[in-house]
Amino acid sequence: MDRPLRILALLPRFPWPLEKGDKLRAYHQLRVLAQRHEVHVWALTHAPVNEPAKDALAPHFASLTISRLGPCSVGINMLRAGGSGKPFQAGYYYNAGVASAFRDFAAEIGPDVVYFQLARTAWYARGLKAPCVLDLQDAFSAGLERRAQGSRWYQRPVLREEYRRMLRYERQICQDFPFLSIISEADRALLPCADAERILVVPNGVDTDHFRPKAYEKRYDLVFTGNMGYPPNVDAARFLASELMPRIWALRPQARLLIAGAQPHPSVRALSSDRVNVSGWMEDIREAYASSRVFIAPMRLGTGMQNKILEAMAMGLPCVTTPLANAPLGSTHGQEILVGEDAATLSGHILRLLSEDSLAEPLANAARAYVKRHYSWEGATAPLERMLIAAAGQDGG
Repeated sequence: MDRPLRILALLPRFPWPLEKGDKLRAYHQLRVLAQRHEVHVWALTHAPVNEPAKDALAPHFASLTISRLGPCSVGINMLRAGGSGKPFQAGYYYNAGVASAFRDFAAEIGPDVVYFQLARTAWYARGLKAPCVLDLQDAFSAGLERRAQGSRWYQRPVLREEYRRMLRYERQICQDFPFLSIISEADRALLPCADAERILVVPNGVDTDHFRPKAYEKRYDLVFTGNMGYPPNVDAARFLASELMPRIWALRPQARLLIAGAQPHPSVRALSSDRVNVSGWMEDIREAYASSRVFIAPMRLGTGMQNKILEAMAMGLPCVTTPLANAPLGSTHGQEILVGEDAATLSGHILRLLSEDSLAEPLANAARAYVKRHYSWEGATAPLERMLIAAAGQDGG
C-alpha cells in the first residue's frame, strides 16, 4: 500500500456499548482499520451519548462526530420516505441538515473513501465526491419477509409494505454503489441483485482473548444472549421458554435457563420464573456464558451472522442452534456445533449435552478452535481493507 487511507465512516448508531450486532461490527472493523489508516467516525444517534461511551471510542479515531436525530425530524422524514417509496427505516435515520453538515465535513477533510454502514444510511451518499463503500451487513429485505410471515395479523401489513420498499431499495443500492459488502454468502444469496456475486463477503469476528473459557460457578444449565428487544431474539426467547424448556423440564425439572441481554421486550420479561432468569443488560456478558453449561440460540427469524454464537463458542461452551443461524457460520453439525430445526430435535441435543460430558467437552473444545481459526477480527476485516483501498484507487502494492 502506497500510504494510509483517510477513511470517513458514517454509522447509523453510536457504536458503544456493544449490545447490538451492527455496533459490534462497526466498532471492531473501524478499530482494526485505525491501526493502519486515519479513520474519522460520524455516528447518528436517537439518544444522548454519555461521556464514558465517547471516551471508549475517541482514542482509536482521528475524529468522532455525533449527530442527534430528534423525534420531530424523525417523524417528518419517515413521512417523506413513505411518500417517496423509500423504506421507513431510511427516513428514520435520515436528516437533511445532518446530510448537509456531513457533506461539508467530507469536503473539509477530503477522505480517500467514505464507508457507510447498513442500507439505511445509503441516502447520505448523495452529493459526495469521494468514492463510497456500503456495508449492507444483512439482507434486510429477506429478514423483513421472514418477520412478516411470523408476525401477528395487525403487524403483517406494515412489515410486508416495508419488505417491498426495502426490496426495491436494495435493488437500487446494488446499481448505485460499485463497492458493497455483506456479512455472509447466505445473506448475499438473498439479495435482489442481478450481479450479487460481485458483493464482497466480509464476516464478523470475535475477540478470542476477551471471550475465552473462564472458571465460574455453573448456576444455569442453559443460556441465550442477545439484544432482547430485537424481534428475532424475542421470537427465539419465547420459542425457547414455551416449546423447548417444557421438554427439558420433563426429564430435568431443576434445569435453569438464563436469558441475558439489553432491552428485554415485555413478552421476554414475562418469561421470568423460578427456573428462568431474564437478566436484562449485563455489564460483562462473559459472566452469562461462564455461568452456564450449554448455549442455545433457537433462531427462526432474522438474517446475518449471530455474534452471540461466536462469543459462546470462543468461551468454550457447547452450542446448539438452528440451520438458519448456523449457515453463515459454516460450522459443522456434530463437530463444532449441534443443529436442529424443531423443538424436539433442539431439546434432544440439549439433553444429550447436559448428560454426556463425553459429547459436550470435545464439542466445546472444537468450537473454540474453530472460531480461533476462522473468525479473528483482524482476519475478518482484511477483505474490507482491500476493498477500501481498491475503491480509493490504490492497488495495495
